[in-house]
Amino acid sequence: MLIPLFPLPNFVLFPGQVVPLYIFEQRYRTLLSRVQQSGEAFGMPQILTPSTEDSRPLQARLSAIGTLAHLREIAPHEDGTSSITVTGGERFEIVQLIDDQDYLMAEVRLLPLTEELGESTATIHTALASRLLSDLLRLRPEDQAAIREHAPSEPLLLASFASALLPLSGEERQQALEAPTLSERLETLVGFVPSDGRQLN
Repeated sequence: MLIPLFPLPNFVLFPGQVVPLYIFEQRYRTLLSRVQQSGEAFGMPQILTPSTEDSRPLQARLSAIGTLAHLREIAPHEDGTSSITVTGGERFEIVQLIDDQDYLMAEVRLLPLTEELGESTATIHTALASRLLSDLLRLRPEDQAAIREHAPSEPLLLASFASALLPLSGEERQQALEAPTLSERLETLVGFVPSDGRQLN
């Protein structure tokens, strides 16, 4: 699967997340025009190190795993920039980078959103998601009402919801995204909860 890439530093898009983005660089205006016309998704890998700290080209500073971004809304501005909203889709692994256009392209391999569900796996997901939500509520007592109102019931989406609210570094969010299974992603996020917000057993 060949997709255009829109990498960002210190930002990890998770499956199911809805996020606003501001498009101002000319190369990404060109990318946006392309996906508007084609309806295709674009990929969002994380830029792992800034150019000020790492002299290697951008291609060498990207995470190998990212998330597809599906365009939901676009609001063009008079100066040629745009405000857009995207939804995170499937995760992908970069197989080969292609740098022959204004923006990076990549041949990617799609990764499953979750492992094959059986009764025991579903039970594990539910238990881990419940613990993660409980920990999140303990960590952010001032936001409990809003968290309870907006927290998804589906474990996959709850993991993405929590990743946006936990005080995580870009590296930690990347680690959670790269967890091979949903169970491991939930476990990773629970492990990242600061001790003062972790559920007491």
